[in-house]
This record gives sequence, structure tokens and C-alpha cells, in this order.
Amino acid sequence: MHDESDARFMAQALALARRGRFTARPNPCVGCVVVRDGEVVGRGFHRAAGEPHAEVHALEDAGERARGATVYVTLEPCAHFGRTPPCANLLVERGVRRVVVATADNNPQVDGSGLQALRDADIEVVTGVLESEARDLNRGFHLRMEASRPLVRLKMAMSLDGHTAMASGESKWITGQEARRDAQRLRARSSAVITGIGTVLADNPALTVRPDEMNAWDVDADILELLADKPPLRVVLDSSLRIASGARLFGEPGSVVVFHAGTMPERAGALHGELQPRHALISAPGAGDRVDLSATLAALAGWWAAPASAPRQPLRVVVDSRLRTPPGARTLSRPGSVLIAACIDDRGAHQRLTGAGAEVA
Repeated sequence: MHDESDARFMAQALALARRGRFTARPNPCVGCVVVRDGEVVGRGFHRAAGEPHAEVHALEDAGERARGATVYVTLEPCAHFGRTPPCANLLVERGVRRVVVATADNNPQVDGSGLQALRDADIEVVTGVLESEARDLNRGFHLRMEASRPLVRLKMAMSLDGHTAMASGESKWITGQEARRDAQRLRARSSAVITGIGTVLADNPALTVRPDEMNAWDVDADILELLADKPPLRVVLDSSLRIASGARLFGEPGSVVVFHAGTMPERAGALHGELQPRHALISAPGAGDRVDLSATLAALAGWWAAPASAPRQPLRVVVDSRLRTPPGARTLSRPGSVLIAACIDDRGAHQRLTGAGAEVA
């Protein structure tokens, strides 16, 4: 059973978890508070993969006051050894009396084992407090665990009359600062940014996150620094491998993965040699000698063999690509192939804009 105070303290833990929304990837966002005699005595959140989990930070902050306390954590504590030791064991060692969890961790390596470890140590466990809010915060994580694919969000941009370009087919910005801020925040929250070869050839984009355009008054300075050092993976869908090794995105920090249709092995071998070791090529053949986007998303969801500098197991991916239509066909009735094939989970639109993209979370 839980009461109103449990919800209040869990809301604080969720607020802490959101502080990691730009840098925890590919891990889920997790926050934790330690409460003793109705007072918060410890706080923590998971900042980045490989760094201590939220529970570790909160227990260190609480010190000896953690003994006999209640711990509120937004995701089931882990019970396995990964990059860091199991948090369930640490909670037992620190002598907490009660643990309140927002939602279970459906990672097969956890999947209830953390809760069971706590119960085996005679610690009271309460689950389901603000569960929907906690799951919503980590929708990409839960979908990856449950369906083996990232979550896809469509970000649409168009003029008020439904056009995405001028009559000549030329794309021209008519966006405002607010829309560009939203686009940068979507990129920052994503594990990867996907675009098509048409956008690369036309625009030669960097596909980087620009913190100065994020209007990041609500983001910690150290998080912005970490974000600059840990950009999202860039992914290009290029069926025929038309991309050049001198493309701008290869010179930016972080890694690029090019998915192709596997129809040009000699070209793939040559380009592979030019791009190693930081970047990679992956064959994902689909119908009509095109890249299969569903296979691409599945590959990203199970991302283990990426270059060392690339994030593993993307949860969110921004498909950031112009809509390409012939001159005169400027409306959203004929979207680009990237958007046709995408599995869209959410939809949102900025009107007054030209161009379109999708976030895959």
C-alpha cells in the first residue's frame, strides 16, 4: 500500500530522473531520493552510462541517515553486475527499511530480480507509485525491452498551407527560434539521429546537437559539457552507397553508421576501409534494392557491435530528413521514403516550418 506522501516523494525522484534525459542514453533515466522521518536526506540521478546509478548517488548523499530510511526510486534497482555493481545489494548493505519503486525493470537481466532481492532481505517493497509517469519518461527503454525496437516519434514541419518547400522544390527556413530549440532538444534526447542520403547530398549536414540553440536554462552546466562530449550516433540510410568519405558528418565528434542495401560490395569494401575505425557500414537489404528501415531499427535496438565511441542499444533515434518531392508536389501527401517506412508511435507538428523529420525513441 502507498499513500499521498509516497506519491509526493516519488514525484521528486522523477524530477531528478529528468535531469539525465540528455545524457543517460542509452540507459534509462532514473532518479532516487532517500527519506528519513519525513525529510529528504539523500538525492541522486543517473547521469551517464558507466557512471554510478541513481541509488548510489542518493545513498552517498544520505550517508548514515540511510539506515532505516525509505528509498524512492523511479525504476526497479538492478540485481546484476554490469558496468556497475548491483544497486539492490547496496540497498540491503546500507540497511534501508523500505523501498518504493515506480515501475519494474523489464530488462531480462533484471525483470523482478531486484525486487526479489530486497524482499529476501526483509525490506518492505512497494511498487506502482506514479508508474505511468515513470514509464512515459523511459518509453524508448521499455519498448526496446518489450518489442526489440526503438520508439519512433514523428516531428513534422510544414507551412500553414501544408507545403514543405517552395514550388521549385527548394527548401527554405521559415522556422522560429522555438521550433529550432525543440528540434535540438529532440536530438539531444536521442541515442541516434537518422537521415537519408538525399539530405546528406543536398545539405551536407553535421547532424550534431547544438547546445547553444537548446535554450538550456533548465539543464545543468555539467550536463551540457557531457552532451558536447557524447553526441548521438549519426545514421545514414544510403541504399547505393553514394555517400563520400569527405562528407561533413564524418568529421564531427562521435560515430556515423551507414546502412546500405548490400548491392555494391566493392564500393562497400572501399568505403569501409576509409571510414574505420570510428565509423561503420551495415548491410540491411530490403525490397527493390533499398534499405529496410524496419531491419535498421531492429539492428539499432540490439546495438552491440558498434564502434567503441558509439552508444549501445539506442532507445531514441531522430530521423531528421527533408521531405523530398518533385517540383510542384510540395505537400505532405507525398512524404520521403524514410517517413513512409517508419514505424510511428507519436506524432507532433510545427506549422510555419518547411521540411520534416521523425524522432525514433
